[in-house]
Amino acid sequence: MPDTFTLTLIAISAATGILWAWRALHPRSFWWIIGYPLTALNVRLTWRRVALGCGLTKKRQQWWFTTVPGAIASTGIVKVKRRFQRVAVDTKPFIWLPLPTRYGWRVTLHTLEGQTPTDYSEAAEALAHSWGVHAVRVSSPRPGRVVLHVTLTDPLATIDQLPASGDLLKVTVGRLETGQPWTIDFRTIPHWLTAGATQSGKSNLANAVLAGLAPQPVALVGFDLKGGVEFTPYAARLSALATSRAESTDLLTDLIALMIARMGRCRTAGARNIWQLPSTERPTPIVIFIDEIAELYLMADKSEKNEIAATSTALLRIAQLGRAFGLYLFCCGQRIGSDLGPGVTALRAQCSGRICHRVNDPETATMTLGDLDPAALISARAIPAEQPGVAIVAGQDGHWYRARSYLIEEHTVEQAAKQHAHLTPLWTDLTRHPIAA
Repeated sequence: MPDTFTLTLIAISAATGILWAWRALHPRSFWWIIGYPLTALNVRLTWRRVALGCGLTKKRQQWWFTTVPGAIASTGIVKVKRRFQRVAVDTKPFIWLPLPTRYGWRVTLHTLEGQTPTDYSEAAEALAHSWGVHAVRVSSPRPGRVVLHVTLTDPLATIDQLPASGDLLKVTVGRLETGQPWTIDFRTIPHWLTAGATQSGKSNLANAVLAGLAPQPVALVGFDLKGGVEFTPYAARLSALATSRAESTDLLTDLIALMIARMGRCRTAGARNIWQLPSTERPTPIVIFIDEIAELYLMADKSEKNEIAATSTALLRIAQLGRAFGLYLFCCGQRIGSDLGPGVTALRAQCSGRICHRVNDPETATMTLGDLDPAALISARAIPAEQPGVAIVAGQDGHWYRARSYLIEEHTVEQAAKQHAHLTPLWTDLTRHPIAA
């Protein structure tokens, strides 16, 4: 007959095995029933220690019972007594109860005097190590409040398949590190600038956007400065495709003429943009994909100077004026730097959508994200080569996030292009009747 110790050991082993199997087979229910209560209790109990270690406490004068030395007795023993007096005490920020999320939890803090959300952003990595979690992100919904968003594991490690697109000019291309869908909405952010080295996931992202827009009633135009190797397989869904700088100049000229015609149509109708026109008279939106944008600005000799200037000016005019008239840009490049000339810098200023994959030089990361947040630059340079598709993206809410695009096979995009080829407006029709196009 087994003794009590053996029975206890067997019971503990069985309970441990059941908990391990529960966590492996259904981690969500395990988190809500077991993991979250223990985590919330641990956070509340250790918050003073963690805040002190991360430098988030402040010295405050408080009334406190302290031990002070008194007279020395004849025996040589120091007599001590407690005195109620004001002393400097490390005060921690007030913390609310952590609330569970899909990939971890979030908690709201009350900032102390003199603190800003930046203080908590700088301590985010230290907080993550203190709690043993994957990452801590900081946001501030209103003055005096800071919200810590904690993820226990990396939600970008594995992602699902590309879902169907919903609204017009809106495509879900992946997942944010918060677990929310990563969407590119051209109606909200009309122009996007994407940078990334070879095998970083830049082309895959363009494929995801193209596949998402293929079933929508929009015109797609491609500028493929790799000689057409990237976009030619999708030609069935492209209204026009330029594969050289000379062709790009001609195509941009047509786009400028089309944009000017739409200006006149809106002016005649008293509309500020094409979306204020009746649906029966509204021109077809045009999304312009540009791959290897640096090739439009590289100059081999002075004979190309005028051609580059014309191309740069036309592209900048579309970026400045095209949104109101249904022209949207999605620009991609391996190398985007100020050394390419003032045209690139001016175009960058017009592209409020920024996406930075893994890059080979800090200049490209700075050009893409430098005016957003220094922490975004650090995260962009830390993207590992083993995770293609991971990028730093400027969100539509004004914050930046780590994100990862869905893996889209090239044959999937080719199939989508052929399947929806009947939705492709002919370029001759768009340019012959630019007002109705």
